[in-house]
Amino acid sequence: MKIEILGTGCPKCKKLSELAAEAVNKLGASAEITKVTDINKIIDYGVMVTPALVIDGDVKIAGKIPEKEEIKRWIEEKKNEIIS
Repeated sequence: MKIEILGTGCPKCKKLSELAAEAVNKLGASAEITKVTDINKIIDYGVMVTPALVIDGDVKIAGKIPEKEEIKRWIEEKKNEIIS
């Protein structure tokens, strides 16, 4: 699973990155978390407001920080997709 944090490195982007890492660790999921700071790559996702969270190419949220439980739910959903 590939999780991308889209943003320029602002405090909100860093917080989203921390929450994503905590969610992955809590679930014991196998995921690579990367930060995308290139504005052109961010725009390629159709994201105009950061931070944004992308899981396997699917933009889950943009412009705000979700709760850790919401991130965990998205990861669980993706894990279940992969299994089935």
